[in-house]
Amino acid sequence: MGFVLAIDQGTTSSRAIVFDGDLKITASAQEEFTQHFPNSGWVEHDCMDLWTTTLSTCKAAIAQAGIAASDISAIGITNQRETTVVWDRATGEPIHNAIVWQDRRTSDMCQSLKAAGHEAMVTETTGLLLDPYFSGTKLAWILDNVDGARARAEAGELAFGTVDSWLIWHLTGGDRHVTDATNAARTLLYDIRSGQWSSQICELLNIPKQMLPEVLDCAADFGTAKAELLGAELPILGVAGDQQAATIGQACFEPGMLKSTYGTGCFALLNTGDTPVASKNRLLTTIAYQLDGKPTYALEGSIFIAGAVVQWLRDGLQIINSAPETQALAEQADDNQDVILVPAFTGLGAPYWNAECRGAVFGLTRGSRPQEFARAALESVGYQTRDLLEAMQADWGTSGDTALRVDGGMSASDWAMQFLSDILDAPVDRPEVLETTAMGAAWLAGQRAGIYPDQAGFAKTWALENRFQPQMEAETRDRKYGAWKRAVSAAQAF
Repeated sequence: MGFVLAIDQGTTSSRAIVFDGDLKITASAQEEFTQHFPNSGWVEHDCMDLWTTTLSTCKAAIAQAGIAASDISAIGITNQRETTVVWDRATGEPIHNAIVWQDRRTSDMCQSLKAAGHEAMVTETTGLLLDPYFSGTKLAWILDNVDGARARAEAGELAFGTVDSWLIWHLTGGDRHVTDATNAARTLLYDIRSGQWSSQICELLNIPKQMLPEVLDCAADFGTAKAELLGAELPILGVAGDQQAATIGQACFEPGMLKSTYGTGCFALLNTGDTPVASKNRLLTTIAYQLDGKPTYALEGSIFIAGAVVQWLRDGLQIINSAPETQALAEQADDNQDVILVPAFTGLGAPYWNAECRGAVFGLTRGSRPQEFARAALESVGYQTRDLLEAMQADWGTSGDTALRVDGGMSASDWAMQFLSDILDAPVDRPEVLETTAMGAAWLAGQRAGIYPDQAGFAKTWALENRFQPQMEAETRDRKYGAWKRAVSAAQAF
C-alpha cells in the first residue's frame, strides 16, 4: 500500500500531509511564515520562506507518519495562486520578494491598460480581468523595478513562476521549470482555449516568453524530488492551484457542481464542463482542471478577504486570541445592532473588482462591542459569497437551490455555515474531510501513480458530514442583504 505526500503551500502557512492508499490522512505538519506589508495595499513573502517551510513540513510529516521516504509513491502539490516569483536560473536565488496575489501595487498599470482599450482582448484570451490580482502585471512590475532585471530576463538568465514552479524547481534541483494548466490560467499570460502562452499579451506587458515555464496537465510527470532532500527520489505527479485542487477534492466533476473554499480568501468555482463560459457579471472564466490534454472549465468568483478578516480580529484589533473564539462571540452579539463590516482591506474582488476600495464598518453605536465585530466579520463572508453566487446564477442559468459544497478552515464553524445557508437561502454541504485542497493534489498524484481510483471511483468516496438548511425568514434575509449592498456602495463611494 503506497502513500502520497501532498504539499499545500498557502498564503499564511505551508503544510504537508501524508495520505495512505485509501486516501486517509496519516500525518500532517504545518508551519506559518511572515507576511510583509511594505506599503499600503502591498503584500510580499520571502521566497525562501516558502521553500524552507515546505521542505521542513514535508520532513516532519514523513517522520510523524512513521514511514520511510521510499514508501511514498508520489508527491502532489497545491499552492496559493497568482503569487509571483522571479529567480536566477543559475543560482536559484530570487531577485525580489514574492509578490502575493493580494497585492494591489499594479492598480495604476491595470487602469492604464484598461484606458488604452486592452481589457476586452485580455479577457477573451485569458478569461480574466485586468486586475492587480493576477501574475502578469506583478511580473512586469518586477522587471520594471529591479535593477537589470529586464536585460537579464531577455538574455534568458531569469525564470518566472507561480509558487508551484518555484517549489518544483527546488525539489528537482533546478532540473524542471514547469507548471500546470490551472496555475498557468491565473497568470494573465495564458490562452485558456489554445493552451499556449499568449504572444500578444507578453508583448503588451513587455514580458520575455523565455521566462515562462512549460505547461503540463494537472496529472503529469513534473520531475523527481532529489533523494538528498527527503530521503528518497520521489516523483512529482500532480499539481493544481489551491482552488482547483479543492474543486477536485470536492469531486465537482460534473457541470453545474459548485464549491466554495474559505481560507485566507474565499473562492467559489462552478464547473461548466468543456465550454468556457464568458461572464456578463465580472466573474472569471478559468480552467478547473486539465487531464489527458483536455481542459475542463469553470466560472470563478474570488473574494480577497475571508479567513483573513478573522486574522484581523486577532492580530489587528486583538479582540480574540484564536479563530475559534469568533463563533462564541458572534453567538453573544446583540440582535438589535446591525453592524456591517466591508472587509476590503486589499480592495474588493468579484463581482466589484475595485482595487482602490478599502475596508469600512457601518452601524456602530456606543453599545458596539467585540461580539458585534465578530458577528459582522463572519457575516461579511456570507454576504460576499451571495454576491458571487448571484452572479454565477445569472451567467450559468442555475437555480438558487443548488447545493454548495464548502471546505477550508472557516467551514468548520457551524455558526458561519448556518449563516451562509440562511443568507443564500440554499443548502450548504460540509464534507467529512475538510482537507479537500490537499486531497485534490494527493488524488491527482496518486491516480497518476496507479494507487488511487479514477474520477468516478474517487467521486463515490465523497462523504457528507453535515448539511446546513436555511432557517432565516425571507424578510430578515432581504433586510440584512440589502444593508450589505448599501454598505458596499458607500465603501466604494468613499
